[in-house]
Amino acid sequence: MNGRERILAHLAGRPVDRLPFMPITMMFAARQAKARYLDYCTDYRVLADAQVRTAETFGFDFVSTISDPAREAADCGARVQYFPEQPPSFIEEEARLAEKIQLAGLRQPDPLGGGRLHDRIKGVGRLRERVGRDLLVEGWIEGPIAQAADLRGINTLMMDFYDDPDFVRELFAFVVEMELRFAREQVAAGADLIGLGDAAASLVGPDVYQEFVWPEEKRLVEGVRALGVPVRLHICGNTRAHLAGMGRLGCAIVDLDSMVPLALAREQMDPDQVLLGNLNPVAVLRNGTPADVTAAVTACHRDAGPRYIVGAGCEVPPDSPEENLRALGDYARTHLP
Repeated sequence: MNGRERILAHLAGRPVDRLPFMPITMMFAARQAKARYLDYCTDYRVLADAQVRTAETFGFDFVSTISDPAREAADCGARVQYFPEQPPSFIEEEARLAEKIQLAGLRQPDPLGGGRLHDRIKGVGRLRERVGRDLLVEGWIEGPIAQAADLRGINTLMMDFYDDPDFVRELFAFVVEMELRFAREQVAAGADLIGLGDAAASLVGPDVYQEFVWPEEKRLVEGVRALGVPVRLHICGNTRAHLAGMGRLGCAIVDLDSMVPLALAREQMDPDQVLLGNLNPVAVLRNGTPADVTAAVTACHRDAGPRYIVGAGCEVPPDSPEENLRALGDYARTHLP
């Protein structure tokens, strides 16, 4: 059973030979390839080659196109700052939608128009070419609140929820349409699964999440599933207040950051919901020992139960000891669900 077969079978509830292994690596992967992170983010060939090298070295069951959240906003005309060894960032005071009236004139970017969206789509194609059907290829899109924050500015958007909720709904509708277009082209290029990152969702309370964010996440998840591929939800941070809602989105995989107890998530979600994580990426994976990693992932597996995929709570830190990541993979390779 190869990695792609293993993940898809596990998601479908079929027997597998061992636990799937799907940690997020971005800066870590770039370092494995001895590439600048700037090049990893902006050149699909560098990203794809680094992902394949990392997957082969550590025995991952998948490769991914995740790199940074600035692709969509950049193609919408946002000012993005790039750095040699850090992820791109935004200048909030110069947000693309600093004035709400700008939304009316904002056009949907062409995913195949030669910009940063197109670069990721080409990355999907290169990964599919490199790994064939041996490893699962993961595409990636941003969620409604994460992308809205990238276009509007996170602090301004938080005020909008109270000052102008109708504008927020219009902005979210624009984002969902854009992300579905982006997802469609990634699937056409060969993506087996779409990752959905909505980090800013952990920054709002349960009322705002349920009224504004959850319905648009649901629409986005259903739209991606209609393309014929499963969805992996990744929300960084403390999502304890949103667990039940996250479990109702219909995602094949729900990632959980280290500050969320897996046992609590299992209580609040369907027993068939596949959970991924939630090893502390810094305290354990970066700063711990292989024995610490093994103990932590053992506890995660126990609390999540059989519907579990091995991974960290968030991105593997770039300077994590290789032996720690190998210990994480060893657990996956020696344990059944």
